[in-house]
Amino acid sequence: MRDTMRTWIPAVLAAAVLAGCSSPSDGGADAGQAAGKNGDSAPAEAARSAPATTGGSLGGAGTACELPVTFDLAVDWKPQAVEVEPGSDLAALGQQGSATMVCEIDAKPAGNIGYLRVWQGKGASTTPRAAMEDFVAGDENATAASYEETEAGAVPAVEVTYTVEAEPLGERKTERAFAVATPKGPVVVHLGGLDSTEHREMLPAYELARKTLKLG
Repeated sequence: MRDTMRTWIPAVLAAAVLAGCSSPSDGGADAGQAAGKNGDSAPAEAARSAPATTGGSLGGAGTACELPVTFDLAVDWKPQAVEVEPGSDLAALGQQGSATMVCEIDAKPAGNIGYLRVWQGKGASTTPRAAMEDFVAGDENATAASYEETEAGAVPAVEVTYTVEAEPLGERKTERAFAVATPKGPVVVHLGGLDSTEHREMLPAYELARKTLKLG
């Protein structure tokens, strides 16, 4: 089933909703570790032991997505700016909690099915924990959320891992995100994936973004 699903593009509906995207720039990721499906949790240290190779940076002026933060991209991951079209029938796909999707970084050129997505929240005084809890609450399928105080680069951050039902496989899968506060409001960086195996294979690219993040 999983091999068959590799030919299926998971965010077709989202792509139909999000307009005004810029042209993709070069970026990328080494695929990391493989692990079990069905939402089972392997130790994070194992998945994070093989760092991704840097293939450029994102967030600064002139990059595909100009953001309140910058971070490194893994090789072959392709970023694209996202503009949510207000009032469209599927605009809710670009909104989670009070955060709006502003950038998505496609893993398919690196050999995985999934995206690293950047979401912009509201309120310069919003804490990373509040932003993270709001983001998770915005997904009605999220369960078993576990929060951790951490850092993104040298910036205080809160990270969450949780599970959701993987459509159309009907299985639980792991998702992960971190949030930081910026003068322009909180930024959430989220990693999903077709299933938990894809998610774990993409963790090195997520970790590269987290460890290299700087305020813009």
